[in-house]
Amino acid sequence: MGRKKKNETENTEKALPKPRKTLSGPLRDKYRTMARMVAAVGKVIQKKGYPGLTAPNIATAAGVDKRLVWTYFGGVNKLIEEYIHQKDFWRLAEKGDVEALLKDPNQIGHNEIGDLLQSQFEVLLKDKALQKIIHWELGENNKMLRNLADEREKIGEQLFSLIMPDFEKSTVDLRARLAIILGGIYYLSLHSKSNGSLVCGIDINEDSGKKRIENAIREIIFEAYEKAGVKK
Repeated sequence: MGRKKKNETENTEKALPKPRKTLSGPLRDKYRTMARMVAAVGKVIQKKGYPGLTAPNIATAAGVDKRLVWTYFGGVNKLIEEYIHQKDFWRLAEKGDVEALLKDPNQIGHNEIGDLLQSQFEVLLKDKALQKIIHWELGENNKMLRNLADEREKIGEQLFSLIMPDFEKSTVDLRARLAIILGGIYYLSLHSKSNGSLVCGIDINEDSGKKRIENAIREIIFEAYEKAGVKK
């Protein structure tokens, strides 16, 4: 009987689930505070613009001591950089849409590229903080922002490495076409949200105007594929 009880106890102990590992209180609080500080960058840039991105302003918006900017991030520039990395469209796309396309390169055609560009257009139209960041990039020579732009190019090159072989024997300059489309997306989004004026008689703030631009983007890409004889 004693041996049986011992075996039963051992089996019971083995059957018990292991307790889940959880972050300790102080560590969990630190990550929450850091997340709040990163989010505060967006609040400040929307209210005060990028000139207002100072440690005191960000700390006030986050409800923390400004010394935590250096304690947790090593300085205000690193904190801002973390925020921009989290907001940047192409970094987010890389985690989702781009990553999916890279896994199945044979499926990358005009529809997939059109979807990606349309998604960027929609994000820029809605995200006021991202609009401010693009304004900042255009208006100031900043090493951090240049690095961000270079990272975008690296993500783009991953796609180009898979797309361009289809266009090697054609006269279609797909890179130039996409550059014009991206430039147009930036300008139209920023222009329409900054002062609300028309562009070529089109109101991008109206659903009908937005739809016209989206259709035009897809038409330009489709025509490039058609002219190059690429059936994708």
